[in-house]
Amino acid sequence: APSDGGKLLVVPMVGSHWLSLQKVVEKLSERGHEVVVLMPEVSWQMKTTQAYTVKTHPVSLTLEELDNGFR
Repeated sequence: APSDGGKLLVVPMVGSHWLSLQKVVEKLSERGHEVVVLMPEVSWQMKTTQAYTVKTHPVSLTLEELDNGFR
């Protein structure tokens, strides 16, 4: 039953790691787990959804610095 789900804290890495993990997190939510995802304030591809709660944490990089580091 959905009420049998546990609580999960997810701290994903930026980028493709999160794209894969997001599907897993959404499935866990569908199965009744309460999921909190801790994301950096500055990131790529980290979209929110109703499937989980998002909390952000401050980072020292701007999006421009993140992009430059990737290039």
